[in-house]
Amino acid sequence: MANLKEIKNRITSISSTMQITQAMKMVSAAKLKRAQDAITQLRPYAEKMQDILSNVSSTLDLSENRYAEERDVENVLVIGVSSNRGLCGGFNNNIKKRITTLINEEYKGKNVEILSIGKKVNDAFKNGGHLMSRPDELSAPEAIFNDLTFEHVSEYATFAMERFLEAKYDKVVIVYNEFKNAASQIIRAEQMLPIKPAADEGDTTSDYIFEPSKLEIVRDIIPKTLKLQLFKAILDSYASEHGARMTAMHKATDNASELKKDLTLEYNKARQASITNEILEIVGGAEALNG
Repeated sequence: MANLKEIKNRITSISSTMQITQAMKMVSAAKLKRAQDAITQLRPYAEKMQDILSNVSSTLDLSENRYAEERDVENVLVIGVSSNRGLCGGFNNNIKKRITTLINEEYKGKNVEILSIGKKVNDAFKNGGHLMSRPDELSAPEAIFNDLTFEHVSEYATFAMERFLEAKYDKVVIVYNEFKNAASQIIRAEQMLPIKPAADEGDTTSDYIFEPSKLEIVRDIIPKTLKLQLFKAILDSYASEHGARMTAMHKATDNASELKKDLTLEYNKARQASITNEILEIVGGAEALNG
């Protein structure tokens, strides 16, 4: 009977776990819908702005656009975007692996500092020597998702832009999960600074009419577009997080359901065997008395 009790306790525990994973799946599904709508609406605008920036920037000299200055890469800032919580499959671990690859391979021998957006990437690198000392003007790594607005994200973009202009960093890279669908995310290591010039396809700026002047517009559009690039990356990551968590919780619920079925079958077999043994003991005792 002790064995039966143990199996029954496990069935009860798994049933409770199923309720939790099912609830987490439903919560992530609701959040995913809102996050997916946000990134779907923003992405075409952000991509078009990025194209305009690259095309116009390629026609300017460094005195007009210092954000495009190419330097020998010695100091790199990696902006790692993760989630604040786990239980979302390999979502955060993939970010950690990609950043580690950048440090050990692509920028091997360079001074690489990591600016964390999200608690998990901060925890992953806090003992590795690459996590930057957080300046006073930036909030805690987990705070951005409590107030995910363009204005809040702009603080991080402004910090990166200022440090690039000061030559504190020669390159700024954003590492994040790009949202594809609920079950699939794509790891991106996207260069934010210096601005990449557009592919040489002739004078594409002839398609634009500048009013009041190209230089005035460029000085306004460059910072805004760089901020928008980071904002899009974080929205992509936010949607990817909930998609990954919803998928992980769905799989966890299915696995728990299968395990519960196996344990229920095992419990019924053990109970049947126990009843059979009791019947045999009663029959054997009765025969002994009659004898």
